[in-house]
Amino acid sequence: MDIKDKIKNIRLLLLDVDGVLTNGEIAYGFDDLELKTFNVKDGLGIKLAISAGLKIGIITGRGSEALDKRVAELGIEIFYQKVRNKIIPFEDVKRNLSIENEQIAYVGDDLNDLKVMKQVGLKCTVADAAEDIKDIADYITKKSGGKGAVREVIELVLRGQGKWEQSIENFLKGDE
Repeated sequence: MDIKDKIKNIRLLLLDVDGVLTNGEIAYGFDDLELKTFNVKDGLGIKLAISAGLKIGIITGRGSEALDKRVAELGIEIFYQKVRNKIIPFEDVKRNLSIENEQIAYVGDDLNDLKVMKQVGLKCTVADAAEDIKDIADYITKKSGGKGAVREVIELVLRGQGKWEQSIENFLKGDE
């Protein structure tokens, strides 16, 4: 099956965080404060995807207050953090949504994403991902993690499903 056919089946986009929604760097402040930087274009892309009816979820090995805040402000309802084995929440999401592997896209960047990526219908990764991940990816973004790569994948999916223009209209109606 070619990538265009795979895209048409997608109902859920799952994302890793560090190295995908962020550039993979972690900064520590006073009192164990962990700082993360998120790209606003990725955020708008997520809002556009949600407005188009695409479900968005996060499965990440780390956790932080910064991530809690970002997930809440974007309206992401499927959220698993501090996960060692990503297959467990992956199977949980599938069961809860009654969704098949072929209907799921995943964006990962490193070895802890490998098991989930091997299961999904559309395997995506960022330009600066580990080679083992790039080797199995259906799509490698032009942008690096934390630099708009998630928005790139969302546009790819929504345009491939003919939902891009409608997602913009739906999103802009919220400004009225």
